[in-house]
Amino acid sequence: MPEDRIRYDILAQEALRGVMRKVLQEVARTGMPGNHHFFITFLTDAPGVRISSNLKERYPEQMTIVLQYQFWDLKVDEKGFEVVLSFADTPEKLEIPFAAVRGFYDPSVNFELEFDVKSDEADEEHTVAPATLHTEPKAEAATDESATEETPEAEAEEGDGKGAEVVSLDAFRKK
Repeated sequence: MPEDRIRYDILAQEALRGVMRKVLQEVARTGMPGNHHFFITFLTDAPGVRISSNLKERYPEQMTIVLQYQFWDLKVDEKGFEVVLSFADTPEKLEIPFAAVRGFYDPSVNFELEFDVKSDEADEEHTVAPATLHTEPKAEAATDESATEETPEAEAEEGDGKGAEVVSLDAFRKK
């Protein structure tokens, strides 16, 4: 296979992260529209992630948050976002770089993005697997008002077995 000197995999991943960034910027500006809500899964040990030591202890590798009814002070910039959520009636500020996000899911419209992310402890070599886009129907995930321990993927696997079909960007490459 010829060498990809353009690095389409990196370009595609950056473009899909741009979708997530644009959605969060709009929500920060105008509020959550309609029934939309987001499950955002991120690596807690990725560079730039800032969460309390209590949350880091509870979620040493990865965490899924829900932005739906009760979130405050959502701020978004080119590199990431910050938000305040309530955990056991205690407000916690989270700062999450987009590079740390593994998944973005809006169950109201069955839209999902998944990213391969290396943790802080992983090999620092710059290799990026392509992001995947899910738009097929998926088992509805239970929502909470602030945060959840179960990821939407785990709940879909526990359901009726009819999860979303993963469509890799590789499927669109000419053979």
